[in-house]
Amino acid sequence: MKMNGARIMLECLKKEGVDTIFGYPGGTVINIYDELFNCKEIRHILPRHEQAGAHAADGYARATGRVGVCLATSGPGATNTVTGIATAYMDSIPMVIITGQVPTPLIGNDAFQEVDIIGITRPCTKHSFLVKDVKDLAMIMKKAFYIARTGRPGPVLVDLPKDVQIAQTEFVYPETVEIRSYKPNLEGHPRQVEKAMAMILESHRPVMYVGGGAVLGNAAEELTTFCRRLTIPVTTTLMGLGSFPENDANSLGMLGMHGAYCANMAMTNADLIVAIGARFDDRVTGKLTTFAPHARIIHVDVDPTSIKKNVRVDLPIVGDVRDVLTKMIKQADKLKDKVAEFKAAVAPWHSDISGWKEKHPIGYKNSTTIIKPQFVIQKLRELSDDDAIISTDVGQHQMWTAQFFQFNKPRTLLTSGGLGTMGFGLPSAMGAQAAFPGRQVITICGDGGVQMNIQEMATLVQNKLPVKIVILNNNFLGMVRQWQELFFDKRYSSTCMELPIDYVKLADAYGAKGFKATKPGEVEGVIKAAFNEKGPVIMEFMIAREEKVLPMVPAGAALNEMVLNA
Repeated sequence: MKMNGARIMLECLKKEGVDTIFGYPGGTVINIYDELFNCKEIRHILPRHEQAGAHAADGYARATGRVGVCLATSGPGATNTVTGIATAYMDSIPMVIITGQVPTPLIGNDAFQEVDIIGITRPCTKHSFLVKDVKDLAMIMKKAFYIARTGRPGPVLVDLPKDVQIAQTEFVYPETVEIRSYKPNLEGHPRQVEKAMAMILESHRPVMYVGGGAVLGNAAEELTTFCRRLTIPVTTTLMGLGSFPENDANSLGMLGMHGAYCANMAMTNADLIVAIGARFDDRVTGKLTTFAPHARIIHVDVDPTSIKKNVRVDLPIVGDVRDVLTKMIKQADKLKDKVAEFKAAVAPWHSDISGWKEKHPIGYKNSTTIIKPQFVIQKLRELSDDDAIISTDVGQHQMWTAQFFQFNKPRTLLTSGGLGTMGFGLPSAMGAQAAFPGRQVITICGDGGVQMNIQEMATLVQNKLPVKIVILNNNFLGMVRQWQELFFDKRYSSTCMELPIDYVKLADAYGAKGFKATKPGEVEGVIKAAFNEKGPVIMEFMIAREEKVLPMVPAGAALNEMVLNA
């Protein structure tokens, strides 16, 4: 059956199981929108800004594990998605971004709303396609989704000129895809796995260091089984939170710049580090020359370019982390006697770790007069559903959430780790809520970050997405202010946001509910009232203005050189 390119694109989305797209109309995608008018199988959500649309598709992907899809017109519509694309790229999130483009004869002529979006996004996409012939469109869409979801996931951009959308051809969706230059290795080499198990069983101070790859690879169950079977301590990156239950006795919590004292001390004193889907970024390693000086390192990752990129590695294993962990479990089952000896041998190591946990636990000084942000996070955990999905913006509130919420399930924390994108929280929560209309979705924001995409309140109300928005308001750009306090003699240059904003009235203006707490005794009541509302809600908490995120490893310092009190 002959179809135009716009219709073919939508049929491709249906073939890939896409049920929701986040898009913004414009001149070069108007043909797609015309076809979308009669397409009942795909839900279209209209954000108020293309950046928010990209973040929403990202949040959808993080929460579901499926490919998120967003759509934008050419020129400024396309460029507005770039921050969202870069955010997804840094955190390896599977997305397909479809952008309209001027007709092919006009490309390169500085036509109205023309930009080279392929060139602009080349550094922050896994791959990109410019469709020049409608006959190639179905195969390109097949390739785009395949590339986005396989190997190390990532965003793929498809640039679709207007004349290609109008042109017609027979629609045949390919059943398979073959890309000669792209062959991700998903199976860990059995011999390497055997070597890894031998190294683990020989160690006395092992640590499992787990990153976002364990979440993306759906390996949480295998990771938990393996670590519990061998009683190996587990620390996670920010992106790895939820891959291993933090209420487990073997959990060390998060490591790195704002990680737990016990986690950073364990990494510093370990004789073996088993890295699972983690990339040893600077926020984790601190000063590289002093990182894990006594440890041999096993690095498991589906992306071979991530291995040995930042630190020396004694044993690389390229493969899907779930596959490798499954093989490790089978090896452990074959070596039950050696596993028993190993568990006895690491008992003193567990004692050391318990000592560090007791010496400097993650904590804060509570107050009866001023709302402490950590207290709000703890109350949210106490009162929210077990499977609640939490998204955050970037800044102090992000770190307090990581430290105090306690994540026990994968895909329950959505946050921008690699790029550190303010404005991510609200639209990513919107995407997660669209994916799971029956689940509790909460976004935790600062007063700075929430204002970057606050317009999406309208999208929440229009689409009946009951996201609960928590604003920890200190009238500061808090994380920058903290650095200014500690390292710049309290010269608060352009970090003070003194203009009072009535977020309760703002919520009302959008047709939502708003609640405000100014005293600790009001916190629980506000949260309960918000959770009882069926629609979107803003909860504003006026928190201690100069509260700091501690502990903290200063930039350039070693992991064990932590600022514990300041």
